[in-house]
Amino acid sequence: MQTILHALAEEHRYQIVELLSAGPQSVGEITDKLGYDQPKVSKHLRILSDTGLVESRPMGNKRIYRLRPDSFRELEAWAESYRRLTDESFDRMEELMNNLQGKELSEKANLLPKNRVSSSKPIEADK
Repeated sequence: MQTILHALAEEHRYQIVELLSAGPQSVGEITDKLGYDQPKVSKHLRILSDTGLVESRPMGNKRIYRLRPDSFRELEAWAESYRRLTDESFDRMEELMNNLQGKELSEKANLLPKNRVSSSKPIEADK
């Protein structure tokens, strides 16, 4: 996992992955679309391939690169483990906010005069 995150942390590799998310591309297509020189693109593709994020296949005299879904499933599973942490944090925050609101309402109710007519009771008209 650490090698995948390290590979994606580099801006050029991240941009290549973003481009490949739209579909398979040749080195030349990646070079043209991102405006990088071919040796730089090839270097980054080699690193992405070594980490298992992309794979290539020959097509004529070109190599076509595409993302490897398995690596991204692994990344998704890793991120999911942290999502549970944030969900639990939001649940605790919501509970805290509800408790604070309840306490605030209780404190405000204690400030009301005791002989005051509650607005929640209907006032009966004289008959």
